[in-house]
Amino acid sequence: MKKLTRNQTFMLITVPVLALFFCFNTLPLIKGLIYSFTNFRGFGNYEWVGLRNYADLFTDARVGKSYLFTFKFAILATIVTNVISLLLAMGLNSRIRAKSALRGVYFVPRILGGLVVGYIFGYIFTYILPAISQAMGGNASSMLSNTKTAWIAIVIVAAWQSIAQTTLIYISGLQTVPEDVYEAGAIDGATGWKKFKELTFPMIIPFFSINMVLSTKDFLMVFDQIMALTKGGPAQSTESISYLIYNNGMGGGQFGFQSANAVLFFVVIVAISVFQLNFTGKKEEQL
Repeated sequence: MKKLTRNQTFMLITVPVLALFFCFNTLPLIKGLIYSFTNFRGFGNYEWVGLRNYADLFTDARVGKSYLFTFKFAILATIVTNVISLLLAMGLNSRIRAKSALRGVYFVPRILGGLVVGYIFGYIFTYILPAISQAMGGNASSMLSNTKTAWIAIVIVAAWQSIAQTTLIYISGLQTVPEDVYEAGAIDGATGWKKFKELTFPMIIPFFSINMVLSTKDFLMVFDQIMALTKGGPAQSTESISYLIYNNGMGGGQFGFQSANAVLFFVVIVAISVFQLNFTGKKEEQL
């Protein structure tokens, strides 16, 4: 057999990967875009409706409610995750014993699947916490059964699982800050909050940018936690865009309409990510 060159070997390795990527990513994306211009129900025949699905998105109250919930959830979860992660990263990056082991422990939640974590916390919110409340003389019910607290429970679960990855990225950023910077700052009297604001944070802005983009994107696309904890309830108060697309698109006979919703949602996520990168990029240039 003819001996393959180095470039030919790389091509043989790349072609199957590209083929799989096209079949399971690019092709569904193209088909979803096509279906967004139809009244396809997920089965049977369909007709072309042009831009009617996109126009209906802006008048559908349920779609508007899901977008409002998703943005509210994503903003709060992103803030909570990044604040806690940065505090943990600064603690783990300091001179404490067994910090390598602690970093491994903190990363465990990220390894677990979203559905698994959701079902575990669902049991805690439904049975354990109410039982503790009753034992202490209270009469609290499950957070998941209340329209005012269900979304907070989802924020807790999603943030708990995302903190691991975000913390490690911040640790990587903190390790790039030269000790000379802190020594020079100490001479000028930079301590505590002033040290963080004027020395540490400006040096880790690139890592902050990465975490903000990844966190916002992940939380805007929240699905697993809602599927396991509330399934959009109670009274559709925790119905995210992703869950609405799945629920009504796959089982509600709105495949074409929800395909249009998915395309719009994709554009929104890309626009937000580009805005975040441009905004933080300007901040980096100013420093």
